[in-house]
Amino acid sequence: MSQPKNGKSTFSGRTRKTALALAEAVLPEGKVFPGASEDDLDNLTAILENAWSHAGAGYRALLYALDADALLHHRRSFASLTADERVAILERWRHGGTAAYSAVVALSMPLKVSHFDDPRVYGAMGCVWGKRAVADEPQPRWMANILSGSELGSDEEIEADAVVVGSGAGGAVTARELAAKGHAVVVLEEGELFGRQDFDGRALPSIKKFYRLDSTAMTIGNTPVMLPMGITVGGSTTINTGTCFRTPDWILARWARDFGLGDMRPDRLAPYFERVESVLQVTPSNAKYLGGVARVIARGSDALGYSHFPVPRNAPDCDGAGVCDFGCPTGAKRSMNVSYLPLALGAGAQLYKGVRAERVLLDHGSAVGIRARSLSTGKHLTVRARAVVLAGGAVPTPAFLLRQNLANSSGQVGRNLSIHPATMVAALFGEEIRGFTAIPQGYGVDQFHREGILLLGSSAPLDAGAATFPQVGKTFMDLMEAFDRIAMFGAMIEDGPNGRVFLANRRPFVSYWLGRRELGMLQRAVGILGDIYFAAGAKELYPHVKGFEEIRTRAELGRFKNARLKARDFILTGFHPLGSCRMGTDPRRSVVDQDNECHDVPGLFITDGSAVPSSLAVNPQVTIMTLATRAAERIGRKLERSA
Repeated sequence: MSQPKNGKSTFSGRTRKTALALAEAVLPEGKVFPGASEDDLDNLTAILENAWSHAGAGYRALLYALDADALLHHRRSFASLTADERVAILERWRHGGTAAYSAVVALSMPLKVSHFDDPRVYGAMGCVWGKRAVADEPQPRWMANILSGSELGSDEEIEADAVVVGSGAGGAVTARELAAKGHAVVVLEEGELFGRQDFDGRALPSIKKFYRLDSTAMTIGNTPVMLPMGITVGGSTTINTGTCFRTPDWILARWARDFGLGDMRPDRLAPYFERVESVLQVTPSNAKYLGGVARVIARGSDALGYSHFPVPRNAPDCDGAGVCDFGCPTGAKRSMNVSYLPLALGAGAQLYKGVRAERVLLDHGSAVGIRARSLSTGKHLTVRARAVVLAGGAVPTPAFLLRQNLANSSGQVGRNLSIHPATMVAALFGEEIRGFTAIPQGYGVDQFHREGILLLGSSAPLDAGAATFPQVGKTFMDLMEAFDRIAMFGAMIEDGPNGRVFLANRRPFVSYWLGRRELGMLQRAVGILGDIYFAAGAKELYPHVKGFEEIRTRAELGRFKNARLKARDFILTGFHPLGSCRMGTDPRRSVVDQDNECHDVPGLFITDGSAVPSSLAVNPQVTIMTLATRAAERIGRKLERSA
């Protein structure tokens, strides 16, 4: 078994016995799938050692609590209990208070993912596990313009017209548009470059390599919300589902009314939307790969008279591999690493990977460059530029500015954060669904969109899918052995500016408070999905709501709709952080102007999701890219005037 960085084994002695007993209780042998084994502990150790620094200690503390409960109620250790007694303790916790429920989820979730990340388990369900064969391809010429921070053997200083921090939806587009106009552009990215050969569809290694695993991965507030964010060349576009929506007209109208952004009218933004959609090759999801989830959702929606549709995506050659959130193994999804960045680099831009921006350089109050540091060698790279563009994302960008106390005379940096809180409802059918062999988010229901509720597919591969169910023991294993007949669909809501990015000991954290309005919208959304499922013939529902993990009848669904729920009753994910450095014409209420330039700092621009003024009610990548296209046009004009 591997050893953690501090030299102390995550599990040893009695703790290891407790952990193995827990694994056996959560994951008993099924009719198809094998039960837990010692291998699961080794996999779990690797998970905890590669997560937050305190994860191993926290997990051990929960194991001690589990053992203490067994001693209190049975006068025996947890490991010495019978299988039924162990499961009974876990079920009591699961149906207890919020803390006990959260403890069961925290204890069981990594075990489930590690157990189902196994070729034998995948084979039992007829799923493809692991890496696909990728033919060797000649290295394109633009790759020569990618440099690595590991190559910085000494401090270096270079000059450019523009330096862009971040290579995701905002940064890649800004870089391409400026480079295409002949400007010298340098892009700084702290993540690494990954390609088709790196995308094997497995949740655990993908999360470790492609996602941020730090203090910002979970919000702090009246309910914890997972906040997955990419840390790769291409940013989160590398690991999203490829969903492409334009900003709704009513959102743009609100921006004009609330923030003075009259230039953001639909007719004025249309040419920029068209340019982005052309590069991304946006088309409706291919009907061939919509799968059983779309079939039952369409059937239920038709029965109820609800509007439904194939989701527009940037993956014209998608073959329904079902692993978009872990990188596209075929290269069909036109994320930034295969679309805008190659265009930018082909036009002469340079990209440094493995380099973290540390400071904006100033001259008489104007931005004149970036000081960055190689994550591997520690050496510094200074980029002097006439335009400085921050595009690291709606959490990293405000944290970066707060460390320097920059561009914040309004006090709005880090505030006004929205995250599109989302939850999921699964349903068991008497027919084959096999959502893991289809586009994960290929279908949607927009009947309630103007209310702020958008229903979208949320299918997952077997290992990630296992983590979505809070059940344990035989109940859980029975669910997983019916996974090919389970549909998974999500509900995303348009939230208010309820969040904030802040620093504690210079480390970034995210606070978020789910309001009563948002809570009601989530409850309504889950109820609507339940109606659609039952109208389509579902046998049982599995909402991500404490106390309602199984709903078997319409009467039980009715009780859910009328229940007095709390924020902590929902298991939530926030996929789209926005607004933390919002755009507006009033410097007292916003951070950047309509040109995406900071009110306080001439020459400093922000073109990522933090500049988006509010929640969008749709997946934001096309909005971010459209606003970045427009901003690059204006940055280019200023560069030309100052040449």
